[in-house]
Amino acid sequence: MLVAGVDVGSVATKVVIIKDDTFYFRTAPTGWSPRQAGTEVLQDLLSDLGYRKEELDYVVATGYGRVSLGFADKTVTEITCHARGAAYLVPGCSLVIDIGGQDSKAIKIDPQGQVLDFAMNDKCAAGTGRFLQVIAAALGNDVSELSEMAAGRTPLALNSMCAVFAESEVIGLLASGHDKGEIVAGLHHSIARRIASMVGRLGSFDRVAFTGGVARNDSLRQCLESVLGTDVIVPENCQMAGALGAALIARGYCK
Repeated sequence: MLVAGVDVGSVATKVVIIKDDTFYFRTAPTGWSPRQAGTEVLQDLLSDLGYRKEELDYVVATGYGRVSLGFADKTVTEITCHARGAAYLVPGCSLVIDIGGQDSKAIKIDPQGQVLDFAMNDKCAAGTGRFLQVIAAALGNDVSELSEMAAGRTPLALNSMCAVFAESEVIGLLASGHDKGEIVAGLHHSIARRIASMVGRLGSFDRVAFTGGVARNDSLRQCLESVLGTDVIVPENCQMAGALGAALIARGYCK
C-alpha cells in the first residue's frame, strides 16, 4: 500500500508518504503557486523513493491550497488533518495548538484524533508565522533567531497585535533604545495570551501538543506553558502534522 498526504500551506508545502508501515517526509517553500508546489514536492519525494505518481493508491490533500491539487482523491480540512496527525505524534494529547503561516488553531480531540471542538484565528495575521516574519524583519533579524533572542529576557509590554501596527510599534521601541530581546519576549507573551484565550473556549484538557512551523520557537513554547499552566509538547516533526494526518486518513481509505 502506497498513500500520500499533501499539506499546501501559505509558507511551506509538506508531503508525507506511507509505504506499508514506513513514513517518508518532505517539505519545501510553497512559493507563488500552491498547485505547482504540491505537485513538485510530491513528485520529488516519489522519485527519490523510486515510485511513480500512478502507483499511489490514495492521496489526501489539505491546507489552504488543497483545492488546487486536482490529482488528489480527496480534500480534507486542516482542522481534521492536524488533529489526526498530532494524535499520532503525541499519543494521549487532548489539545492541539497549531500556529501556521497565516492562521492559528486550538483543537480539542479524543484519543483517536477525532475533533471534538476547535477555535481558530484566520481573520488577521496576529500571532502567526507571517506576523513573526514581519516583526523579525523590523528587528533586522531572521525569524529563526527570535527564540534565542528572547531567552531569559524580561518581556516588554506591547500594545498591538495587529501586524501593521505592531511593526510600527516595534520600530518605535527600537528607536527609543529598548532591547531587542525584551521586545521579542513581550511579543511571545502576547501571542501566548492570545492562544490561551482561544483555548479557554474549549474547556478542560490534559496533554497539549504544539505543532506547526512556529512550534520550533522554544521561547514561545515556554510562554505557552506559563500561561496554560501545563507542559506543552513539541513533537520531532511538528511542521508535518497536517500532511501526516492527511496520509493517515488516506491509509484509512485503503483498508
